[in-house]
Amino acid sequence: MDRIKIATVWLGGCAGCHMSFLDLDEFLIDLAGRVDVVYSPIIDVKEYPEGVDLCLIEGAVCNEDNLELLHQIRARTKILVSFGDCAITCNVTSLRNLLGPKNTDQILQRAYVEAADTNPVKPGLEGIVPRLLPKVRPVHDVVPVEHFLPGCPPPAPRIKAFLTNLLDQTPALTGAQLKFG
Repeated sequence: MDRIKIATVWLGGCAGCHMSFLDLDEFLIDLAGRVDVVYSPIIDVKEYPEGVDLCLIEGAVCNEDNLELLHQIRARTKILVSFGDCAITCNVTSLRNLLGPKNTDQILQRAYVEAADTNPVKPGLEGIVPRLLPKVRPVHDVVPVEHFLPGCPPPAPRIKAFLTNLLDQTPALTGAQLKFG
């Protein structure tokens, strides 16, 4: 039987969900026996692969790079999981939404000039800082999501329970959408 291909992705967030994932400790060894991690910020893979069974997506959709990657993930993945509160509600990352959709330049000015300790320069060269979207959005606002795993971050026992439940339904990963969580 083929092993389940999983991915984890980090969009606009703090990496706390991935840190909680690493807190699975010895369960990671059990997990490694059942899945192939094919894409993640904790492994060195540059291109999101085809044929991914399950992807845990941490963070909100904040910039054009996030948006492009998210569409690629949805096209190449069977089951998407909004992983943590930033992916589900935008959480802290959405605070910039309070400034309104036309203020992305003001946000960069504040972050790179006004709040800088040294070298107060707003990045101006194309490709240095991804263009901000007018509004920070949760993952499910951009693409369909099958499951939500809440928490800031989700605690390791919740992640373990979710993955165990999902992996125990392995035949469903090859066909129909799962209905739980």
